Amino acid sequence: MVVALACDHGGFELKEAVKKHLEEKGYTCKDFGAYSTDSVDYAPIAAQAAHAVASGEAERGVFCCSTGIGISIAANKVKGIRAALCTNAYCAEMTRRHNNANVLCMGGKVVDVATALELVDTFFSTEFEGGRHERRIGQIAMIENGEL
Repeated sequence: MVVALACDHGGFELKEAVKKHLEEKGYTCKDFGAYSTDSVDYAPIAAQAAHAVASGEAERGVFCCSTGIGISIAANKVKGIRAALCTNAYCAEMTRRHNNANVLCMGGKVVDVATALELVDTFFSTEFEGGRHERRIGQIAMIENGEL
C-alpha cells in the first residue's frame, strides 16, 4: 500500500516517526513534506498529498500539523477526501468502520508518538463496514457535488 504523508513544521517530528513506523511495516510512503521544523504553510502540502489520495496514487494518507485541525480542514477541501482528525484509537477505528476515512490527521502537539503509532495501526487495520454507512458516504459525495 502507498501512503501519502503530509505535515507542516508543527507536525514534522510526528510525521517522521509515523513514516519510519510505516516503512518498517512494509508500506511505501510518498512524503509531500514538510522536510524540517522550519515554518511552512500546511495548505499547499495538504492539497498535494490529498490529491494523491483522491487520484489513487496513494491509497491512504497520514497528515500532521500542530493540532491536526488546520491540515484536516485543508485536506477535506479536496473532492474524494474524507480526512478525520483522531486523538484516540476508538476514533481511528470508528472513522474507518463508519466513515471510510482515507486520511488520518493528528496533532504533533496533541498526541505523543506512542499514541500516534497506535492510531496509525488501528486506522490501517480497520476495514469499512459498508451497509447503512454506504448511504452516508454517498450523501457526503452529494455535498461535494453540490447536490445536497
